Amino acid sequence: MIRESVLDLTAAKTRDIVNAGDYFIRRIGAGETIRIIDLEGNQAADTLFFNAADPSERYSASDTVREQGALYLTAGSKLKTNLNRDILEIVADTCGRHDTVGGACSSESNTVRYDLEKRFMHSCRDSWMLAIVEHEEFGLAKEDIGHNINFFMNVPVTPSGGLEFADGVSASGKYVELTARMDAIVLISNCPQLNNPCNAYNPTPIEVAIWSAAPV
Repeated sequence: MIRESVLDLTAAKTRDIVNAGDYFIRRIGAGETIRIIDLEGNQAADTLFFNAADPSERYSASDTVREQGALYLTAGSKLKTNLNRDILEIVADTCGRHDTVGGACSSESNTVRYDLEKRFMHSCRDSWMLAIVEHEEFGLAKEDIGHNINFFMNVPVTPSGGLEFADGVSASGKYVELTARMDAIVLISNCPQLNNPCNAYNPTPIEVAIWSAAPV
């Protein structure tokens, strides 16, 4: 579902450019809104969400898909945790749909899906692990890496239940915007994948903007 934002980008309290292959990690408070912008088009942003007070509670793809009765995420989707609580809600989306079943690239998946020589290529799991090591203050560990969302990524499901990695449905300037329903940790890997068309074989930067919670 296409839904434009009512927020002014120039009023965001923070704006960060995240280069391809880099990570973004930040704590956002309940009521704050985060926008992820696909600056040049067809760039996957692999994202994890955690309860900031207890990272063992984290985003759950299975709970989210079950509760909303739909496979793809878009405006109106309420992101559920493994305790079946709302962690964020997608409040605006100019892309139209986002994947949450395709998983993230890793040295293992690059090897299995493509070729043994691909195992040393940089991956989203590498970026997440680097973020965890460089930012111990968030209290995350390797075992906390679980289900993720591939914002802007097009992963059609075949009639037989298989997955395909297809050309993206995003374009330059498209964005997705989420409002936190609890204090949350956001961990993004701006995907470096070169072996399938999820990044149009040319990974590019994204921008991440955050707005303060509206006064009550």
